Amino acid sequence: MTNDTPSPDFRELTRDECVAVLERNNVGRIAFSYRDHVDIEPIHYQFAEGWLYGRTAPGTKLRTLAHNRWVAFEVDEIRALFDWESVVVKGALYLLEKNGSQADNFAKAVEVLRHLVPAALDAADPTPDRTVVFRIHTDQITGRAAIPRA
Repeated sequence: MTNDTPSPDFRELTRDECVAVLERNNVGRIAFSYRDHVDIEPIHYQFAEGWLYGRTAPGTKLRTLAHNRWVAFEVDEIRALFDWESVVVKGALYLLEKNGSQADNFAKAVEVLRHLVPAALDAADPTPDRTVVFRIHTDQITGRAAIPRA
């Protein structure tokens, strides 16, 4: 029996290619750990000026992140089995407060997030329970791609 599927080529993405993938997408997965527990959850995001901005609802995830702010974030573009790009970001997650020392960063985050959901954190917000705003510094960005052979 022969395999008619051509073997793909795999390659590392450049930083600029990784940034382009982050800019083209708005849903990724955030991975975090606490003690002997690791979790990963899908989340909406916006990428701007070297930061990933997002928001979530209060809950267990936040209690975990309060103890360990180091996270990984992953986003994919998949066109076919052997035609895709995948980007991983590693960095520190910062919870942003509306008032106090984080007020300017909170305002910037809301401005960025409103490019995705114009009514974010407003009276007409379609997800009003997502009141916790955060940003992740992109300390490390890496990516890989699979390319089908002709």
